[in-house]
Amino acid sequence: MFVLGITGGIGSGKSTVSGILREKGLLVLDADEISRNVTEPGGKAIPAIAEKFGARAVNASGVMNRKAVSSIVFSDKKKLDELSSIVHQYVFEEMEDRLEKEREKGTKCVVLDVPIPVRKFTDMCDQIWVVTCDDEVRLARLAKRGLDKDEAKRRIDMQMTDDEYCSLGDFSIDNSWDMDSLNDKVNTLIRDQLHSRGIRI
Repeated sequence: MFVLGITGGIGSGKSTVSGILREKGLLVLDADEISRNVTEPGGKAIPAIAEKFGARAVNASGVMNRKAVSSIVFSDKKKLDELSSIVHQYVFEEMEDRLEKEREKGTKCVVLDVPIPVRKFTDMCDQIWVVTCDDEVRLARLAKRGLDKDEAKRRIDMQMTDDEYCSLGDFSIDNSWDMDSLNDKVNTLIRDQLHSRGIRI
């Protein structure tokens, strides 16, 4: 089974690329979606988050208080790394379980959509596509999500640079333009990297 990793910074369009692959029929395991599952009431990561960040990190319903936690971690790189370490542990456990099931089923290709390419992620993937984007375009996209410019810039600055992302990937996709351009780039990689491996989508 061929495991394809998709990664990139906030606002780069990583999830858009994964969405294109999903629409073409590939199974996408989304780290953000899994992380929400492990931080909801009864989620595996909740006890460790409460222990590390205090009672206000978990609200009355038992779900991670994203607003409170964001205010802590997005102003302190060390705390962001601590949160990531906790959540990643459970996210990658879930991904490994899902990958094993797909191998048993004989699935030819699975996509892992992961925002932070930690060693565990790179080890799990046979190939990694990095989605990059001009910072001004990223800021505009994040503004549409409701983040003010200062907050958006702070979150971008807390992450790796595009060059650092690309150093961990096999191919990069510049998503600074429109959807037609993005589709063309993704389709070229599909043809060159997936079709050549017998993965027809």
